[in-house]
Amino acid sequence: MDLLALRELLPELILIATGLVVILVDLVTNDKRVLPIVSAVGVLLSIVFTVTGLSALLRSPFVVEVYSVPGAVSADALAYMFRLLLSASTLAVIGASSDYVQRRLIGARGEFYALLLFAAAAMMILTAATELITAYVALETSGIALYALSGFLRDRRSSEAGIKFLVLGGVSSAFLLYGMVILFGLTGTTSYAGIAPALHAAFRENALPISLAVVLIVAGFGFKLAAFPFQMWVPDVYEGAPTPVTMFLSVVSKAAGFGVALRIFHLALGAPPVALEWTYIFAALAALTMTLGNLAALRQHNIKRLMGYSSVAQAGYLMAALAVPNDTGTAAVTFFLISYAVTNLAAFAAIIALTEGLASEAISDLAGAAQRSPFLAFCFTIALLSLTGIPPTAGFFAKLTVFGVAVNQGLLWLVLVGVVNSVISAYYYMAIVKAMYVGSAKDERTIPAGLALTTVLVCTTALTVLLGIAPDAVVSAASTAAAWLP
Repeated sequence: MDLLALRELLPELILIATGLVVILVDLVTNDKRVLPIVSAVGVLLSIVFTVTGLSALLRSPFVVEVYSVPGAVSADALAYMFRLLLSASTLAVIGASSDYVQRRLIGARGEFYALLLFAAAAMMILTAATELITAYVALETSGIALYALSGFLRDRRSSEAGIKFLVLGGVSSAFLLYGMVILFGLTGTTSYAGIAPALHAAFRENALPISLAVVLIVAGFGFKLAAFPFQMWVPDVYEGAPTPVTMFLSVVSKAAGFGVALRIFHLALGAPPVALEWTYIFAALAALTMTLGNLAALRQHNIKRLMGYSSVAQAGYLMAALAVPNDTGTAAVTFFLISYAVTNLAAFAAIIALTEGLASEAISDLAGAAQRSPFLAFCFTIALLSLTGIPPTAGFFAKLTVFGVAVNQGLLWLVLVGVVNSVISAYYYMAIVKAMYVGSAKDERTIPAGLALTTVLVCTTALTVLLGIAPDAVVSAASTAAAWLP
């Protein structure tokens, strides 16, 4: 590995080193409150290097390649943008979870933060991978950490969530690996750049095995993206996992899944004959996923379970843009993920405070929450408005962007399905708002929110509104980064 490669991998190396330091600090100190501070400092340092690299690349006319494993990882602007999104979201999760971890994860605090950092580092490598082996190893590394984190509460519900996540994750990995093996057998390479022309040349003679590989890879990613019909793990895992882990899964894991999907489908499977197959598949899955997610959410009484189905529905909107195999589709996915990240981080930060303060995850127990904590209720409401797609929030402009690129691709029917689903989602999102503001509180005591969680809430809520009012800078950066994909 040369010095250039080492420099380009610094954001990931810093997170890995920080995770190791957290484990050592956990062994030598009795004051566990220092663990989130050490973790946050490491993530902040990673963000500094990421921002420095991204700002330089957005002004640069060339792409720098990383050769830690020859041709394995790209250091282009899109990779750096996903690094920033993943690391910043991880920092928000650490901040929002510090009090929760201190109270609920006694005896496992160091392991929690270390696994979180290792998972984030693996996902950053995953979204920058330029060949199948690197992507698969990074995917499985992050998956192992997430399986462990899901069962951290050590009760029946959490253990069940972890086991279900592990088993179904293993099945999806088998589908994905089998599809990758077929691609390698057909093309003789694992490089995305090498696979595309080889498939284009071999499509006429090998249409059936190529189609099988595409279907298997879509199925494998369907689990990671929480797409129909592979979404069955989401409600149980979201409900059973510790709430900060649910927060991490809903934002960081989802962003990483779509980040690697962009590269594999737009680069390795982006040749015209092959691209036509998966674009139709993703368009159909988008409609089914958003519809199933929204309809299932209507019947939920647990707030975390409802947010699980909400996450499924949001994946459907994202897949509508993923089905557009060009720069505009990539830019739309990237901007939607950024908007979704700040929105869902705000929502889950509020959920952590509310469910811990109320000692309940039932939606009915949110009644009168606005009386007990106007700040938490206000921030949660802004996030719910954004998830619905109501202006002037980030969610509105994100959906507008996705629907716009879908229309330009000739997917008007999919946009109509998306609009109808947005109306359906308004019912269950606004039901939560109604409960908080119209219902009567059973207790008059204020619901507490720690300094770190409050800081996360203020920042993410402000960004949710700001991205709805003035999205131009982020849209421009996403478009520039998307143009770096060959």
